[in-house]
Amino acid sequence: QVQLVESGGGLVRAGGSLSLSCAASGRISSTNPMAWFRQAPGKQRELVAAIDTSGRTTDYADSVKGRFAISRDNDKNTVYLQMNSLKPEDTAVYYCNVGYFAGGRYWSFNYWGQGTQVTVSS
Repeated sequence: QVQLVESGGGLVRAGGSLSLSCAASGRISSTNPMAWFRQAPGKQRELVAAIDTSGRTTDYADSVKGRFAISRDNDKNTVYLQMNSLKPEDTAVYYCNVGYFAGGRYWSFNYWGQGTQVTVSS
């Protein structure tokens, strides 16, 4: 069993920052890669950032490179997403995820939390 609970979303003006947290429970959370996804209105859910078990290898969507940073604290079973220089197009529901790396990309298991809403105003 894997449970994921996202928090930290809110309303912020363009150029501002938010930090998201994902509290994970279950045997997978501390030993598997994890990721943040987002889903904006009218769009498919997309990968934002992924991180390996050690936290030393990360991958980002081109649209957020240089602005977002994913990190994890395995002792606390928590994954973070620091979001800086936010843009209106970052508006979405953000979800954390458990998965794995294979063939040069991140693959998702179908474990999802309830998501946390991020709204960026212009």
